[in-house]
Order: sequence, then C-alpha cells, then structure tokens
Amino acid sequence: MSAKTLYLAWQDKREGSREWFPVAQLDADAEYPLYRFRYIGGAEKAKRKANFPLLLEFPNLKGDYSSPYLFPIFKNRVMSDRRPDFEEYLRSLDLDNPATPIEILSVSGGRRVTDPYEVFPKISASPDGGFTCRFFLNGWRHVSEAAIKRIESLQPNEELRATPDMTNPAIGAAVRIQTADCHTIGWTPRYLAGDLVGATGKLAKPNYSAKVVRVNPLPVPWNRRVLVEMRGRWDKGYEPMSGPDFAPLVE
Repeated sequence: MSAKTLYLAWQDKREGSREWFPVAQLDADAEYPLYRFRYIGGAEKAKRKANFPLLLEFPNLKGDYSSPYLFPIFKNRVMSDRRPDFEEYLRSLDLDNPATPIEILSVSGGRRVTDPYEVFPKISASPDGGFTCRFFLNGWRHVSEAAIKRIESLQPNEELRATPDMTNPAIGAAVRIQTADCHTIGWTPRYLAGDLVGATGKLAKPNYSAKVVRVNPLPVPWNRRVLVEMRGRWDKGYEPMSGPDFAPLVE
C-alpha cells in the first residue's frame, strides 16, 4: 500500500509557552502521485490558545488542498539528492538510496532552525495492537553529564527501556528513554507521548521497549544524533492519533 499519512506540528514560541500543537495532515500516495493537505482539530486549538497563523499556501482553515506535487512546506524540508552529502544524510537516517521524500520526512521530522514546524508520521497499530516506530531521541542535551557519556558509548541494537513519565515539569506527560543500566538519556518525541502515556492506564499489560538503531557522530546536528526504534503493544482496537486534535476539519 503506497498511501502514507504525515502530520505537521507547530510550536508556540512565545515566552513562557513553547507548547506544540498538531495542526495539519498530509496524505501522500506516491504511485499516482497525489498529495492532500487538510488542517486538523489541533489547528483550531492552536488558533484559539496561541493565535496560530495559517500557512500562506493554505489560507483556509476548512480548505481541502490537493496536488500531484509535494507541497513546498514539505518538499523544502528534504535535502536535495543533488547535494554531495546526500548519501551520508540518508545513512544518518538509516535509509537506503533511493528513498522517497515521505520516507525521509517520516524519520527526519523535517526540522529547520528557521521556523516552528515539525513533521511526524501517523503511527498505526496492527490488528493485534502491535506497533513499531522510529524517531530521533529528544531532550538528550538536558540530561546529566554521566548520561551524555553513556550516550557516546551506545551501540547499534542495544536494548533500551521506554517508561511513561508524568513528573516532567517542562513538558508534562512524556516517555522516558533509559539504558539497561538505568541512565536516562532522553525522551520520545511529544507526538508519541499522548498515546503512550494515555494508553498506559487503559492497558492490562503495557508493553513498550526500544533499541538503538544508530548513533551519528559529530558534526551531525543534535537533532539527528541518536536514532531509536520503539515497539510495543496496545489493547486490540486501540487507535492511536485518533482524538479530536487529529481529526481533519473537512472529510
């Protein structure tokens, strides 16, 4: 199946906030090709709470936009394959060449220092509730010096622990990533935390684990240093990313 769904998140960068909101959904089918952009419920919340500015290329909150070409706000977040370091870039994402822009964005997050947006993939559960996803470790620059040294010694396929964390005053509910020898080395992205933490109280036996995929050496930017694969299982019928924040504003 070629269709994939990505979400666009926006950060309120006002002093004292820094809150993230999922604001839009991109449905991509590379075989046709066809790309469809719609705002989602999180955009209404962001507009109400933080005066979220609609994107210039998508000026209507209830608009339904489609194109045979990837929209610029997404395309501009993917490194050009003409650049001499493109192969190295793909290796840092643990992707083979060729890789589609959607595959690249699903891992890289399309982060840029020049704007408040980030891209993340829709996480889907299999019929038995299982899921697997990959992401770059968040927040590792804010852990202890001992943990930083431990990060430098991480090895591919090293097992990690993923534990719901309700005590983080900076970001609220989060999922802590720890080594087997109990070093907290960072957290999952915020887009995962809601379902991972929220599902914990509803599950008979929450089951989350993780492993190291890659540790990219300097000068790779901090947001692409440690690539993690997380896996787990929700109860049958649990549908992640299905709350009102993720509901498209037009069908």
